[in-house]
Amino acid sequence: MLKKNLWIIVFLPVLLIGQQALKGKFLPPEEFDWILVYKVSPTHSSYVGDAKIDREGNFEFVLDSTQTGGMYRLVYAVPQEEYNFDLIYNAREDIEFTFHIDDGLEYKASIENKLMSSYTSSMSMIRQSLGKYFREQSQDSTTLMTIFQTQRDTQEEYEKISKDMIAGHFVRANRPYIPEAYEEMNTYVRNLKAHYFDHVDFNDPILQSSNFLIEHTLNFVFGMISKDELRSTGFEHNIDHVSKVMASATDQTKKMLLYILWQQFSEANYEKTANYITDNYLLDLAKSLEEDELVAEITQFKNVSLGHTAPNFKIESQKDGENLSTELHALEGSEHYVLVFWSSSCSHCLDELPKLKEFIDGRNSDQLQVVAFGIEEDVYTWKNETLKYPDFTHVCGLGKWENQIGRAYNISSTPTYFILDKEKAIIAKPEDVEDVKAFFDSQK
Repeated sequence: MLKKNLWIIVFLPVLLIGQQALKGKFLPPEEFDWILVYKVSPTHSSYVGDAKIDREGNFEFVLDSTQTGGMYRLVYAVPQEEYNFDLIYNAREDIEFTFHIDDGLEYKASIENKLMSSYTSSMSMIRQSLGKYFREQSQDSTTLMTIFQTQRDTQEEYEKISKDMIAGHFVRANRPYIPEAYEEMNTYVRNLKAHYFDHVDFNDPILQSSNFLIEHTLNFVFGMISKDELRSTGFEHNIDHVSKVMASATDQTKKMLLYILWQQFSEANYEKTANYITDNYLLDLAKSLEEDELVAEITQFKNVSLGHTAPNFKIESQKDGENLSTELHALEGSEHYVLVFWSSSCSHCLDELPKLKEFIDGRNSDQLQVVAFGIEEDVYTWKNETLKYPDFTHVCGLGKWENQIGRAYNISSTPTYFILDKEKAIIAKPEDVEDVKAFFDSQK
């Protein structure tokens, strides 16, 4: 009995040292339920565990000795890709924080994470001072050099403190361009842009295991651009610069960053820039990595972009009891075609299609025709619904969202509209039937 107790006394401190607590408080508590914890590596995320958030918004999770130091990601809602944040775990200290849905994250314990928060806040305040100086068009060079010196001293002090920490990877990578002598605004902005990535190592596994590379790249592409550049090819120039500075990165890192940029532009309907990324960088990279799904996704998006010929498909119909077969590209006799993807089970579609019918009633078919493509589970309800629209050219696409033609057009919701010219080139992509009307009203 004595030996057993002695074993406990000897080894208990080791067991206690081998685990750390991850504690947090989520506010307001009624908005949160569970948290999921992942260990993040450059190539994937490994599930560590989860914890229930109690009625007061508190949770506690134990990171045991099997959890090594590095980057961790805490997910607090779905979709996981949106509702998460990264934290540093050095396997030597507890982590405690408060997260407010409006006010964000505040660390209560963890030297590394508190240091990063302090660094980010300090550098943000200095950037605000620089912005205020340039906005006021001040000519006081002494004031400007004082701000630059404060920025330099702050950066160097945080680099010194974080030298042997995981946090040090981010502090060093974030080191900004700081002039040694006075520079007027245009020169400073030009140099700031040219040296933005000087201290970023795209092959640093710590940076790869966090959101840093993504956020730093997005801030450059969308932030380092003037109003004049927005009206020209500023985004494309910034994308070219990103591609150049990450030349030594792995193909996987390049693909990840380029794909996220592509997503940002495609979701914002900046088709020209999204396709620029595809044509100049992403498509070849996806093919070399044999990522067939990515190749299909970016190719399909390009194929239904403005200015491209709409993907072709067969059109089967009946007239006077005779089966007829043609295809979209073979349709003739009209200056414009409205191609609408809809579904007989979609209440919004059933509200909009009568409005579309009313709009084209009385118009000559040589000016406008409607091709209505039903995204359907079966033909019966669809067939009955089509009888209400005898002037439309109807197509039934079975398989719902897995329908091949629907996928070729990237249809993820109904109704979805395309306006085609007589050559079947896509010339507009209205949001709804009111946009369809507005397009044709503008042609008068």
